[in-house]
Amino acid sequence: MALSMTHQIGSLAGTPIPSEAANSSGESTATVSAAAVWKSPVSSIRCRVQKPGTEIDAITPPLSPRMATSPVIGGIRPDLSVACLAYVTDMEAPAAATMEGLSTEVVREYKEEVAQVKGKGVPVYVMMPLDSVTMGNTVNRRKAMNASLQALKSAGVEGVMMDVWWGLVERDAPGAYNWGGYAELLEMAKKHGLKVQAVMSFHQCGGNVGDSCTIPLPKWVVEEVDRDPDLAYTDQWGRRNYEYLSLGCDTLPVLKGRTPVKCYADFMRAFRDNFEHLLGDTIVEIQVGMGPAGELRYPSYPEQNGTWRFPGIGAFQCYDKYMLSSLKAAADSAGKPEWGSTGPTDAGQYNNWPEDTNFFRREGGGWDGPYGEFFLTWYSQMLLDHGERILSSAKSIFQSTGVKISVKVAGIHWHYGTRSHAPELTAGYYNTRFRDGYLPIAQMLARHGAIFNFTCIEMRDHEQPQDALCAPEKLVKQVALATRAAQVPLAGENALPRYDDYAHEQILKASSLDIDGNSVEMCAFTYLRMNPDLFQADNWRRFVAFVKKMKEGKDTNKCWEQVEREAQHFVHITQPLVQEAAVALRH
Repeated sequence: MALSMTHQIGSLAGTPIPSEAANSSGESTATVSAAAVWKSPVSSIRCRVQKPGTEIDAITPPLSPRMATSPVIGGIRPDLSVACLAYVTDMEAPAAATMEGLSTEVVREYKEEVAQVKGKGVPVYVMMPLDSVTMGNTVNRRKAMNASLQALKSAGVEGVMMDVWWGLVERDAPGAYNWGGYAELLEMAKKHGLKVQAVMSFHQCGGNVGDSCTIPLPKWVVEEVDRDPDLAYTDQWGRRNYEYLSLGCDTLPVLKGRTPVKCYADFMRAFRDNFEHLLGDTIVEIQVGMGPAGELRYPSYPEQNGTWRFPGIGAFQCYDKYMLSSLKAAADSAGKPEWGSTGPTDAGQYNNWPEDTNFFRREGGGWDGPYGEFFLTWYSQMLLDHGERILSSAKSIFQSTGVKISVKVAGIHWHYGTRSHAPELTAGYYNTRFRDGYLPIAQMLARHGAIFNFTCIEMRDHEQPQDALCAPEKLVKQVALATRAAQVPLAGENALPRYDDYAHEQILKASSLDIDGNSVEMCAFTYLRMNPDLFQADNWRRFVAFVKKMKEGKDTNKCWEQVEREAQHFVHITQPLVQEAAVALRH
């Protein structure tokens, strides 16, 4: 995840997000309402981020008002909430019997219908719960998983995405891999005919948006970090971050004789060898973890312990001894040894805004001077080199297995309308008003035949706080242009849970962007996330229609309501499975 949940409450509750901020040049930001699509008892909640007295850049005229909410149609609205309550006390035998009696003829009919439009749209995957495998290496909520996967398949979903946690599989000792629950989960997906995107999760679970459980790095890795704290990313105040090992030590044998990159490669190789019989058929994609939240970035906006709050600019993470050693070497090579002892000292703190700092300010900011160019080039290149090293290993390990390799990049859209793009810079993306920071990433992925997986696909500019100059739509467009230029496949994810038609329509639009008369189409979309809310009646109805629309493509002649009407038939048929999944996932 790249975003804070709290800043989204207003837009998800359907409340306006007003803004009257303007800069001294007379430019103004858009003032529009968020989508009124959620039936919520907290509709009075307002989300507003106000920073008076700051000078900010606006980059577009006001946007169009929101579209109206799609009406409820189809006539069949099963009250699953009542069914869920009934199943809490007695769900075993009735649910199992209903599952066995599910109409296979109608499900087959739906599968055949989907097959007819194969290749026209975008396949949809669904992220599985973060704790799908327990700390004891068994499948968590086995009954719920089985019912959920069967329901997803019947809805036309292509497959699922599952995190394969380094901290679970290689927890106890170097090279001792326990694939326990993953073997069972993968066989379960295969049984239901679902494809799998397997994420090599080399980061800690816990501390990021949406992290519902805590899975630390392997115990023996944490012990090494305790002995040498500089293995952890470090900010200028000496605060350590344990989400992911510092890339400054990528090539050093600091983990009981192995380098971090060697540990990642050994893990991927063991996964390949253990699940070779499923590669290319059930397991179709390997997403390689590159940093916190699995994303190729620095942990510049950590939410744990309240360190960072949206929309703060974050902070540079280059103060461990290994990063500083590299910085010193780069400065010496550039003939500027005085630049090699520290990162920027005037870049503010995590929750500052760009104009609060000398380094990121619009006029005369250090980011736009010789030192800024030197430092930001080094800082972003270190991240690119990190990606190169791990992708080189992944490519050699998984070549000839039939799987695709992907990398996730964070959708850092806040303060995108400023000149410096401060939050992107602290995360390692050297993207400013005058420089494209996503093209080098796309080109790096192209060299290894990897997919560019991007987040925040569901967001619209006017749903975000306007005084923070958030611009997710413009950011998605920039990334799409970069992938087109580098000829890299683009895939997408939503950054926050959304179940409304308004978000679904935005995803559909972004899945096939028309840029300068040319279409940039996504190769896949992964939906966040399998949970009880997804299986509630209205959400499930909208989701089934969304999947159908994505697979048919946005250019279909059918209107959204017609697709919903057709999908309603399958919503009704999957009702027993959905009831079981909704209840079982809550317990």
